[in-house]
Amino acid sequence: MSKAITASMLYNYVQCPHRVALDLFGDPGERDPVSAFVQLLWDKGNAFEREVIENLRLPFTDLKAYCTEEKESATLEAMRRGDDLIYSGRIRSGDLLGEPDILRKQRGGYVAGDIKSGSGEEDASDNEEGRPKKHYAVQLALYTEILERMDISGGRVPFVWDIHNQEVVYDLDALQGKRNPASLWSVYEDVLGQVETIAGGRGKTLAAYSSRCKLCHWRTVCLKAVTATKDLTLIPELGRSTRDSMLPYLKDITELACADVSTLIKGKKSVIPRVGPDTLIKFQARAQLQLKAGSKPYCKKALSLPASPLEIFFDIETDPMRDVCYLHGFVERRDNDSKTEKYVAFFADNPTAEEEKRAFGEAWEYIRACRPCVIYYYSKYERTIWRKLQQKYPDVVTAEEIEEMFAPEYAVDLYYDVVRPKTEWPTRDYSIKTLATHLGFSWRDTDPSGASSIEWYHRWVETGDDDIRRRILQYNEDDCIATRVLLDGIRRL
Repeated sequence: MSKAITASMLYNYVQCPHRVALDLFGDPGERDPVSAFVQLLWDKGNAFEREVIENLRLPFTDLKAYCTEEKESATLEAMRRGDDLIYSGRIRSGDLLGEPDILRKQRGGYVAGDIKSGSGEEDASDNEEGRPKKHYAVQLALYTEILERMDISGGRVPFVWDIHNQEVVYDLDALQGKRNPASLWSVYEDVLGQVETIAGGRGKTLAAYSSRCKLCHWRTVCLKAVTATKDLTLIPELGRSTRDSMLPYLKDITELACADVSTLIKGKKSVIPRVGPDTLIKFQARAQLQLKAGSKPYCKKALSLPASPLEIFFDIETDPMRDVCYLHGFVERRDNDSKTEKYVAFFADNPTAEEEKRAFGEAWEYIRACRPCVIYYYSKYERTIWRKLQQKYPDVVTAEEIEEMFAPEYAVDLYYDVVRPKTEWPTRDYSIKTLATHLGFSWRDTDPSGASSIEWYHRWVETGDDDIRRRILQYNEDDCIATRVLLDGIRRL
């Protein structure tokens, strides 16, 4: 009997095709333990789902107490009766199996919905509106196809009830994007076909090195695999899709490092799809850097950094589940003397708008009092969050003041302004953890990560344990110091 294709399999495929294969055919004994942060996500998701259902002001059929085939039969019976709202149902057609959180009667049939403890759309960037999440879309589309096969569909317009108490409709037939417009339904059909191939044992998947691996229960298995094979994804910024395009021509890091890449370049293009000549040459240089013993990072372009007697190293901590920025951390250094370093932090003791505003306001007043200074941060996240906070609390600071604060003459994004365009490193990625560790820095905590900090903050809010609060602050201070360590390391280049 073939394996049933579920919504979670499609969700996981969008994140990582190899995870689907390992979940189906891997040795469960080789899985890593579930992290405290992932457990928190599950717990918060379940709690939010219960909260949404408990607050419904409409009558609904509750099938939560049923399991497997019994739940399936109860769902069919509820739909035959024409119940308006069905919670925690189970539907099946052939090899497709779905358990949508909600089935709602409309247009003479049913549409499916999921309750999500995150935003219903991808976060909007500075210049772009929010858009449907692909991993949500494929789940909703699977439910929709099952309903269509059952001849009881109310249309290809499933929905998400999200953390903002908004219903986000996913129009599966609407075209997405401008350069290569495609419907979410066509995306779903492609993903479904790939998952069916994997589940049938006919498709081969490969492990890859990615930032997404950090929370996966197969991370140790995959890291061993990519290390043993010298997989191309161990080269910074060479992702899975690029690796797959390169494999017919270059099988691993060693082959790339030793190749005569001129044979792969024809005029202004390379023979490798979606990999231009400059990119190919850049990846080869990184492969050579990794393979050469004792390799050192180097500058490939001249650096010009603003000078100031006072330097501020800036890092924030946020809780995306509560949509709150709970910590603004700064390490200040004077006259390039690390002995003068001082950590300053502004902490929201509770995940409320009042506490978030207070911490933001105090952080802004601190920056104002420090001027003139140069602010260093890593990646655009700090700037993005401060722009959002300004829009949320316009009486704290003006938009013009935020833009001035992050202007190039006063602030430097070490990742986008320096590391990516002007340096090369003999490392597998360019995260602040990796680069600062390469330069000899070590975090005091045994589990230093932004995800861990979120889990700690949840426990702090629940318990008020000062040891947890100190752990969060220490981790944030180390992140700020790591930014300083990286700046010093870059200057030595």
